[in-house]
Amino acid sequence: MTTRPSDAAATESLLAFWRDAGVDACFEDAPVDRTHVAPPPAVKAVAKATASVVAAPDAGDALSEARRLAAGAGTLEELGLAIAAFEGCPLKGMGATQSVFSRGAPEAPVLVIGEGPGAEEDQRGQPFVGKAGQLLDRMLREAGLDGRVFIINTVFWRPPGNRTPTAAEQAVCAPFVERAFALLKPKAVLLLGAAAAKSVLATDEGIMRMRGQWREWRLSEGAVSAPVMPTLHPAFLLRQPIAKRQAWADILSLAARLDADG
Repeated sequence: MTTRPSDAAATESLLAFWRDAGVDACFEDAPVDRTHVAPPPAVKAVAKATASVVAAPDAGDALSEARRLAAGAGTLEELGLAIAAFEGCPLKGMGATQSVFSRGAPEAPVLVIGEGPGAEEDQRGQPFVGKAGQLLDRMLREAGLDGRVFIINTVFWRPPGNRTPTAAEQAVCAPFVERAFALLKPKAVLLLGAAAAKSVLATDEGIMRMRGQWREWRLSEGAVSAPVMPTLHPAFLLRQPIAKRQAWADILSLAARLDADG
């Protein structure tokens, strides 16, 4: 049987069409779904990393439980135990190895609040023990505040990848932060960085606008209040040493006010 030139041309044209469409074989040993698009490696990695993450508890229930546990703590030591027992913060199921509550003197006149623990803090169970903490300690010591501070964070478990804690994560930990404030009754509060300042003062203002300005923190329940100084986070100062002068001025202002109040 001979093939007419017109049939040969039509066949070549059809084969060229399928080749341009990506079909490079007439048949294979098994059927292949060529419409399936495999997810990129990053998507697979995220899926694997989150496969074992437990769904976060209901935010309302978690906040109620945080308030109950915080209110039941009569001392700072008891508050630390209450935080360790709390299951309502999503960060607890995101790779943190332990809760990180506090470091410093339990009768200190200054409460220092940062944003959240990092890798070294997660390992050692204390806030501000890495390079940023070492810088903070030097600044406090040179300002005459050594041994006069009690240090905590707005959240008590390390956020994945040392990211900034979310507003929701800070909100569910807020009853413990407020209870620490109520138990310590400090004469002044130092807020380190934008995340801490925004959470404690309930504001959207940027840290460069807030820093160096005295604010007031007053609990909605009870008569506990204190002047608050927002300043730059020590981790930021390590990246931008030129900003140390501003943070140093803020800490000196706090020290002077503390000494003036006796």
